[in-house]
Amino acid sequence: MSESSDKLRTFSRGQPVNRRQRSRKVQKVEPKKVKVPNQQHVPVEAALVRVNNHASSPGVAAGTQRSRSRVVMPTVVKPTPHVKGKVPPFNPNTMNLKTVRVQKKPVQKIGRRVSRKTRLKPMARTLLYLLRLLIVGVGMGAIVGTVLSILDPATRIAPTSSAQSSTNIGQTQSQSTPDAPTATASLYLSQEILPLKNAVQSLAATNSTLTPGVFLVDLDTGGYVDLNGSASFPAASTIKVPILVAFFQDVDTGKIRLDEMLTMQKDMVAGGSGNLQYQPIGTQYNALEVATKMITISDNTATNMLIARLGGIEMLNQRFRSWGLTTTMVRNQLPDLQGTNTTSPKELANLMAIVNQGNFVSMRSRDLMLDIMRRTERDNLLPAGLEAGARTYHKTGDIGTMLADAGLIDTPTGKRYIAAVMVKRPTNDPRAEKLISSISRAAYQQFSQNAAPSNTTNTAPIIGYPSPMITPTVGNPTQMNSSPQYYPPR
Repeated sequence: MSESSDKLRTFSRGQPVNRRQRSRKVQKVEPKKVKVPNQQHVPVEAALVRVNNHASSPGVAAGTQRSRSRVVMPTVVKPTPHVKGKVPPFNPNTMNLKTVRVQKKPVQKIGRRVSRKTRLKPMARTLLYLLRLLIVGVGMGAIVGTVLSILDPATRIAPTSSAQSSTNIGQTQSQSTPDAPTATASLYLSQEILPLKNAVQSLAATNSTLTPGVFLVDLDTGGYVDLNGSASFPAASTIKVPILVAFFQDVDTGKIRLDEMLTMQKDMVAGGSGNLQYQPIGTQYNALEVATKMITISDNTATNMLIARLGGIEMLNQRFRSWGLTTTMVRNQLPDLQGTNTTSPKELANLMAIVNQGNFVSMRSRDLMLDIMRRTERDNLLPAGLEAGARTYHKTGDIGTMLADAGLIDTPTGKRYIAAVMVKRPTNDPRAEKLISSISRAAYQQFSQNAAPSNTTNTAPIIGYPSPMITPTVGNPTQMNSSPQYYPPR
């Protein structure tokens, strides 16, 4: 064994024992001598003896003299025994220390977020505050105004329109239909007129076999009479009034043109009143002419033609329900001799009031409707109880077990009121006709006593729309033209 094996080597803790050390040129740094008091100076020979006592060379035989080699020993360090599972204490003299220069990262400064208010100038903040107050005030005003308008009963009546629309039926451009409120919620009623109600009850009591339903209302004051007005009655031909309203609604929306041609088909031909039933199958008529015949001469065939053009019975019933009508319903085509089609005096009166206000249809269509209803040929019911100078826009209904008449009445004093009278009777009992004319006379005397209020300070809601621009041919309104007047298409 060579002498190099007897040399002592120093190992760092982080270096493996069995690896070959690479020779490096390391600049020797002389350690600073620390003076420790009371420390005895140990000669180098003594230190070597101590180290050699702990390390024995197995490769030298006993009795053989080991050759001394030149060994440069560092400061004596007592080796720390390595115990498995335990980490020896840190000793800087036993490890190779390497100085690493680490760049210091700058510390991010968390800037204080400046709020929007602090960025605004004092004047801008004041304006912003005032703007917010203005928005809140407008919102509160809108809410309060809406609540007050709902609670105010006068708002149930739509405001009158100052301008009358043109009655030119050849104009193809239709007006927009106003939003139609429910019929039951749009008729203003103030208080019941007890003297008139007592008079109607007295007339009804004289005919015990008759069952009348009466609804009368003054459109200027809201005074009314309700005698069995919500009861369901066979509609007969009074069902043609809501059909006429639905027709003019479709005219306003552009679904139907007044000058379009409707063809009479075989399944539309009906007996009873009217003269279209005697015309050949396939004959064509313009829509306005068909609607006029349905009202003026109560033509059942014309009614069936309009029902088909409006989408059928079920579509009409859906529209009636959307209006708020609960008893008005079409179940069969005309003529309905069994009385399956139903309505009530109050719903007919409400419907006439809505038409008068121009809510269900446009003002132009309203004028056309009233002009058609003015020319109803049968005048022995409501018109029979009126005096000269009065004007009636009405529709009658007559089957064996029921007789009815409903419409608007204008008095010479300027009053406008609604009368709807329906009477159940024994088959073809003529007393029903006399009862209706008597009730009409009592209502006319009540409503024509005072003229319509002319000042604008009256608190009662005014629904006095100007009547349609009609030039009557005779002074007596009960004498109607023998044949309806038609507007030719342009």
